[in-house]
Amino acid sequence: MSLPALPAGACDCHVHVIGDPARYPMAAGRPYTPGPATPQDLRRHMAGLGLERAVIVQPSIYGTDNQCLLDGLRALDGAGRGVAVLDAAAPSPVLHGLHGLHAQGIRGVRINLESTGRSDAQSIRDELASWARRLAPFGWHLQVYASLDAIAAAAPSLASLPVPVVLDHFAMIPAGTAPQDRRVQAVLSLVAQGAAYVKLSAPYRIDPLAAAPEAVAALAAAFIAGNPDRILWASDWPHTSREPGKAATEVSAYRQVGSGRLVQGIAAWLPQAVRTRVLVDNPARLYGF
Repeated sequence: MSLPALPAGACDCHVHVIGDPARYPMAAGRPYTPGPATPQDLRRHMAGLGLERAVIVQPSIYGTDNQCLLDGLRALDGAGRGVAVLDAAAPSPVLHGLHGLHAQGIRGVRINLESTGRSDAQSIRDELASWARRLAPFGWHLQVYASLDAIAAAAPSLASLPVPVVLDHFAMIPAGTAPQDRRVQAVLSLVAQGAAYVKLSAPYRIDPLAAAPEAVAALAAAFIAGNPDRILWASDWPHTSREPGKAATEVSAYRQVGSGRLVQGIAAWLPQAVRTRVLVDNPARLYGF
């Protein structure tokens, strides 16, 4: 499939960089082990799709050590922004360090509950309340990776936070879930009210067998119809996964997601009328490009 013409300044809002483990040691309790995905590899990914900007998100494998992320931002030379994972148990040192992180391109903090098995509403409420007041002066946002049940249960709290909230990967709404489902309605309402952004990304996380692409496209359309100013697009490059039967410390291959499938997502999810808004304007506003 030929690539849809992307507007100048188009941004991939969710990628990871993975470095040499000798230089960037992974957390001992990590849930999986990926191979290298360098900033140079990221540049090739961006060039292949016609993207000019990218948001590097801290993966769970590095815990709160953001050095690989920061070095990746440096390599992108102004074309990148970052979302870090920080230690909420060390408020004073963390708060002091936010100025330096901001100068290096960090614009948000990721609350990853799905990968760490803490995907419940109370965990979301506690962590977001802890961080929101600290991040507000910097204009940062909170990025939430959690189950649909947890997000829906925490929705009233999310709507009242003094910082933007970004929901990962279609807010983890399983493809084919009825639009009338109260959990889906809670998430759609958050986006429609402008209380949350949602990333149209990683359809394999909500449709693992790729059996319901029409349902994924319908979900994207519902989000866009609710509030196109709160929609982001992302590839989830390099498509991390834990292979069945592999131990957490064994290297798992990346999912095979070529440019063609990413192009199909752009074409199916983003009508031409909103493409510039989703790919350029919304990321520029949220990440400060």
